[in-house]
Amino acid sequence: MTKWHQLVLARLLANKPFMIAVLTGGNLLFNVISNASLKISADSRTWRPFLAWQVAGNLTGLITVLTLTALLRYLPLHVAFPLTMGLTVIGVQVLAAHGLFHESIGASQWLGTLLVVVGILLIGAR
Repeated sequence: MTKWHQLVLARLLANKPFMIAVLTGGNLLFNVISNASLKISADSRTWRPFLAWQVAGNLTGLITVLTLTALLRYLPLHVAFPLTMGLTVIGVQVLAAHGLFHESIGASQWLGTLLVVVGILLIGAR
């Protein structure tokens, strides 16, 4: 890695809004992967895919815990926890359940998703 790359990386890591965005996005991504892996595991008919998807789901779940822990360096707990959990509800419902597994989502569930978004915005507003 060149000195220029090191300087750019150091500046990005020192940029609080950037780090909050990266950690929040990573938390969301790994939460969705974790929940989708556990769903695939639950639908497995034999023990090998069941175990493999359990391992994948739990390892990505560990990454979500680590990203939340890192996020707590930048945000207070009363903001970071509802933010990550709210985004997880939305991500799992929309990306995994609806997008990946083609589960139907009714109007009341979409309304609930909208209310979660509103709640995240209210909690995040300072």
